[in-house]
Formats: sequence, structure tokens, C-alpha cells
Amino acid sequence: MPKTRPNIVYILADDMGYGDVGCYNPHSKIPTPYMDRLAREGMRFTDAHSPSAVCTPTRYGILTGRYCWRTELKSHVLFNYELPLIEPERVTVASLLKKCGYHTGCFGKWHLGLGWGVKDGEVFDFDQPLPWPGGSPDPVEEDKIDFSKPIAGGPVELGFDRFYGTSGCSTAQPPYCFIDQDQTVGIPSVQKPFEMAGGRRGLMVPDWDHKEADPAFTEKAVAYIEERAQDEDTPFFLYLAASAPHEPCTVACVPEFLRGASEAGPRGDMVALFDWMVGQVMDALDRCGLADDTLVIVTSDNGALPGCNGRTYGHKSCGDWRGFKGFIWEGGHREPFIARWPGVVAPNSGCDALVGLQDFMATVADIVGETLPEDAGEDSASFLPALMGENEPVRDDLIHHSCMGVFSIRRGDWKLIVDCDNSGDMGRGVDGCVGTEPVPGSRGQLYHMGDDPFESYNKFNREPGIVREFREMVKRYIADGRSV
Repeated sequence: MPKTRPNIVYILADDMGYGDVGCYNPHSKIPTPYMDRLAREGMRFTDAHSPSAVCTPTRYGILTGRYCWRTELKSHVLFNYELPLIEPERVTVASLLKKCGYHTGCFGKWHLGLGWGVKDGEVFDFDQPLPWPGGSPDPVEEDKIDFSKPIAGGPVELGFDRFYGTSGCSTAQPPYCFIDQDQTVGIPSVQKPFEMAGGRRGLMVPDWDHKEADPAFTEKAVAYIEERAQDEDTPFFLYLAASAPHEPCTVACVPEFLRGASEAGPRGDMVALFDWMVGQVMDALDRCGLADDTLVIVTSDNGALPGCNGRTYGHKSCGDWRGFKGFIWEGGHREPFIARWPGVVAPNSGCDALVGLQDFMATVADIVGETLPEDAGEDSASFLPALMGENEPVRDDLIHHSCMGVFSIRRGDWKLIVDCDNSGDMGRGVDGCVGTEPVPGSRGQLYHMGDDPFESYNKFNREPGIVREFREMVKRYIADGRSV
């Protein structure tokens, strides 16, 4: 067990795939020198998975240690003005660490719902069933929001001392504005122009520019590190959530100094932008003399899109895994996951243990010596022993979830894909599903990941015993309200 409490830095990409990072894909067409250096100085996990193949539910899992499908959001994501998804009484990684004496900072994309104020005399139906239909608010409805009022239910009410970021993806979802603590920076008052590249329609502050968002998040995060370096007695937790390389993958979303940085078009340049963000944080830790006392984790919220407007430039964004963002297959949720902690994590090491990003909660509790209450971190298992080089499994099994609400469960080399609702009623269906993802109600798929990592040969009908066992496991985890 480590003797001191480290600073903890968690850097999260948006839609970065397993094959985007050089240390995972020697044929990547994108330069990622900082993530590659982090892997040389730390540990590269090869079987790490996001709890969902899309972003909102993964972020919920990371910060709470709980699968998001246990909430009202059973599929898809939040879009604009939904109510806060994290319950106010729920323990988060930030609130746990704050209780243990940490200072906590959150910078970047939130995407977990906020409590917006409404103009006097107006009524806005926030409490609609999730997920909300569509993806853009009606302009008449959006105009009812009073952006001058304090915003409730956000990071500063869930354990973070400091927040500077955006409500959702800064390049794709209104309102297009920064939020400082619980107030917008400026008032979103104009509709995003049709000719402005990418993103859904909606209100923005008059001077909004997509390409300035991630550099602004990074600047604030670096300033936070420099500020916290002045207080040697108080460890800190920094959560930096980038918008890159999420769509729109256009030149207009890439800062000028990184345009053409990759051989994979604008999307590749946006992966290079994320790598630059990682580098800025690493440089700040070095400059402030904090690197040796800091656990740094870099990963992504889900798999990648295949390319920009269908163009891949010969680059495999998800490596050799089947599927992409949103899918239940490996490409949708198997993530690059790199951890550096000098003196604890062996340099240039690897780990093939099965882990989920929701395991961050239990790991943090393990690091600071806290026991999680029964109603916290219900799906989180500590990977601290793996970081310390112990050759023991982190967990026996892991549930995956797709954008459409399709479930799969992995144990050992076997992976069962089968739909079910949250009452534990497993779906029916048809054998095989080659071109598109299985839809809710379709028959299951069973793959042996050791022999068939690309998930090409469905053994569902050949292994009824394994299918029954795995179905019962999922039903039990749903009924119990926890999986660890």
C-alpha cells in the first residue's frame, strides 16, 4: 500500500479509440508523443473498457462507480437542458476525496445534466422522461432559459471545489458558452449560424469559437496545477474532460497550430489536440515539481468514430476491434488506458487485467484508505493492486452497454451479447448480426475473445450452458443493484 496520498489527475478524451494512440497501434497515422511517453513511464492497460459505448453514461460511471443504466437513462445520452443525472446525495469521486482533505477541480465537458433557471413567468418542462427525443432544443423553448441565474446540480454541488467548462460537448451541443463555477461566462443570446461548422443548432454567446474550447480548458487546468503547487500540504484531484476528438471533425475545430499535425485529416488533428492537452498537463506537473507525487490516468469515454465524414485516411481509429462508438462490440468500449505513478507503477509496464472505467471510484477509495458505503460505488472494483504490479484479477466479470441499450457481459474469454430490460427480462432474437448492431429484443451473440477477438464467429447456439450462466449473472446484478 502506498504510504502517501498522491495528487490524482484524470484526463478523459471524447471519442478517442484504441487505435488512435501510437503506443496501442504502431500503424497509427496520428502522432501522440505525450501519451506514448506516459506509457513508457507508466503502465498500459490492454483490456480496459468504458461502462458504456457513449459519453454521458460513461461519465456517470467514472464519477460514481455505478452503471448508468441503473438510473432513468437506459440508453443514448443527454443533449442540452436535462436535469442533473447524478443524484445530489450520491457519493462521487470528488466528494469522497474532498472529505479526505483533497482540493478538487473539474475542467472541460460535463455532460451530466444541469439545473438551469427559467425566465420569470415562463415554464420549461425539464422533467421529461429520458432520453429526450431529438438532439436540439426548439428555439422557442430554449429562449425560456434565464442564463443569468445560477446553475444548480453541477460539479460544485457534487464535490468539486472548482469548475470551468461547458454543459456538454463544446463543439456539438448548445448552449455554446463556458461555465465558471455555477454561472455562464457571458449570456448565450444568438443562434449558432448555419454556416458555422458542426454542432447542433442552439444559443451561443456572440463570440463563441469551437476551436478555442479545449485550449481554454487546458489553460485553466494548468493554472489550477500551478495554484495547487503552492499548497504542499493539500493533495488535489484534477478531472480534465476534453471535447476532442468528438465530432464535428472539421478544420474549424482544430487550433491553427495543430492543423495538419496528423496524416488522418481533421479528426486525426483533433486526436493530436488531445495529446497536446495531455502534454501541457505533464509539463505543468514537471515544472511545479509534482510529477513524482501524482497519479496520472489518461483514457477515453468510448470508442472512436471511423473517420471524418466517412474518410478514414487508411487509419484504424479503433484498431483491429470490431465496431465503433455506440456499438456493443469491442470497438465501442475497449479503451486506451494509461497510468503513471512514479515509485508505485513500474515504468514501461503492461497489464492485461479486465477493468472498467467505473473502477476508478473503488481504486481512489483504496488509495486513500476509505471504505465505500453500501450505497456508493456499487459496480466498482479497485485496480490499485494491478497498478502496484500484483498479478491478480481486478474483477471476475464486466457488463458493457451500448448507445441503443444493448447489454453484454464478459467473463474470462467469453463474451455474451444479449438485450434485456432492467427488470432482468432477457431478450429474444435471431442468430448472427453482421452488418449492424443487434437491436433490443434480438437474439444473443456469444464470442470467445481469446480465439476470436474480432467477434466474427457467433457461438450462441453451440454453448447453451454458458449462455444460461451469463444470462443469470446479468439478471442477478440487475436485481441486486450492485455487481461487486
